[in-house]
Parts: sequence; C-alpha cells; structure tokens
Amino acid sequence: MTKHITPPLILASQSPRRKELLEQAGLVFTVVPSGVDENEITVTEPAHYARYLAEAKAMDISEKFPDNWVLGADTIVVSDGLVLGKPGSVDEARAMMKRLTGRQHIVYTGFCICRKNSRKKISETVQTLVEFKVLSENEMTWYVETPEPYDKAGGYAIQGLGAFLVKRIEGSYTSVVGLPVCEVIEALTALGALS
Repeated sequence: MTKHITPPLILASQSPRRKELLEQAGLVFTVVPSGVDENEITVTEPAHYARYLAEAKAMDISEKFPDNWVLGADTIVVSDGLVLGKPGSVDEARAMMKRLTGRQHIVYTGFCICRKNSRKKISETVQTLVEFKVLSENEMTWYVETPEPYDKAGGYAIQGLGAFLVKRIEGSYTSVVGLPVCEVIEALTALGALS
C-alpha cells in the first residue's frame, strides 16, 4: 500500500538506493536532485558533517519548492577518524578494502526533512557499526574489478555484491545502504506529514 504525504514529498537526491528504499517503504514522492557542491564543505566532526550536508541539500530544494516536504540525506564511512569517500580508481578502491578488512568502521547517515513555508524541520544522524570479514587478496582483487565500489562511500555496497564483505552490523541496515528508513518514517510522522 502506498502512503501519500501531504503536501507531496521531494527527495533531494539522485541516489538510486535512496529512491528504492523510499519506494520499498511505500512512500509516494518525486526526485529533484540538489545542486549542493559536496566538495565545498569541509569535514569536521563526521556525524555533524553528514547531517550538515543533508540539511544543505534539503534546504536547497526547499527554497525552490517551499510548500513541499523535502528530504535530504548524506552517507559517509569513517575508519579510525578518516572519512572514506567514493574511490576514483582501482588503486583507491583496493586501499579502502585493505583499510577495512577484518576491522570495524562507522557509517553515518544524516538526513533532514523540512518544509520552508511551515518552518518545520527535523534533522538527525544515524550511526551504524560495520565489521568486515578478513578478506583475501583474491577477494579484494575480484571486488575492485567489479563496477560496484566506484559510486559508493567507503567503496562497497552492503546491498549488492559487497554483502559478502560484511561479517556483522550493529545498527540500521538501511542507513548503511543510504537512508535510515525507520527514523525517516518516524520523523515524517512527528512532523505531521504522514499519519
């Protein structure tokens, strides 16, 4: 059953994973990607950074559609204080695999839901602990030679081929995919956008 949000919801992201998660939750929405340049924002505290970027994306679109509910989100992967972005090459992807193998890292997904005309806003960061299995050289080579790591923070997709990398998680699975669906639904309900 689909859930209509009044006024309509806009997803301020072109992420196919976020779109799919919202569709799986039965929400009706449109997609209008934000034009916020992520490279212009400096990383300070990772949890604050993910939420700040989510807020920037949501507010950018809310300025253009002030009567709509707007959802912005951002996901970052942090290993021992180092933010792992999207690898730009096989060498970068392999370096990320070597850094993550047999260890724990944290995935932060910040989200913001706002509606400019009603001056309502909720933003939050969801933290999930992810532990990788110990990877062999062959497993790393095989994975980095697939197309999967190159548009993903941390260089892996828990919902795809990269599922075999993950030994366990503590926290929200959907947040690691790109959007903490439970928390987003709770926020939409708290805002009165969803009944």
